[in-house]
Amino acid sequence: MADGERASWTNPASAEWRERPGGFRRWETSTHLGDGPAVWDWAGTEVLRWGVKTRSGFSVRPKATAVRPGDRPVIVAHPFGLSVREPVEVVAVVDESDRVGFAYRTLPGHPVTGEEAFIVHRDGSSVLLTIRSLTRPGRGHWRVMYPVLLLAQAVARRRYLRALRVRAAR
Repeated sequence: MADGERASWTNPASAEWRERPGGFRRWETSTHLGDGPAVWDWAGTEVLRWGVKTRSGFSVRPKATAVRPGDRPVIVAHPFGLSVREPVEVVAVVDESDRVGFAYRTLPGHPVTGEEAFIVHRDGSSVLLTIRSLTRPGRGHWRVMYPVLLLAQAVARRRYLRALRVRAAR
C-alpha cells in the first residue's frame, strides 16, 4: 500500500498499539489528566478541536475547528520567533463513549515523515491522554536537520503532555 493510501498506523481507536512499520521511530506514552465527567467532557472536546497542539504553542491553519478525516490543515510551529509550516492530513478520528482522539500523517514539506495520534480515554473515573508517534527523517533539506528535529520533538511532546493536564487540574 502506498504511503498516501494507508490507514492510520497509530490506530487511535485501539487501546493496544501493535503496529511497528519498519524505518520509523515508534513512541507512546500516557499521562493522567484528572478524574470525573467534567474532566472527561472538557479534555475530549479539546483534543477533538486541536487543543493539544494549540495549547502547546502551535497554530493550526485554517483556524482550529473540529478534526475530520481528510482535513489537511497546516500546523505552524514557532521556535525562536520563526514560523515552521507542517502540512498534515487527518487520517483517523475516534469519538466513542470512553475514547476520543485523532491521528494525522505528515505531508510533503513537513520537517519529519510520520504519523502522530492524540487520544483521550477513560480508565474507570480516571481520564488519560495517550500520545503515539511514528517518525523518520523528512525529505529534502529537512533530512540533515533530523537530529535537531528529534530534540524539538521531545520538547513538543512534554508540552503536549502538560497542555491538557494543567487545564484539566483547575
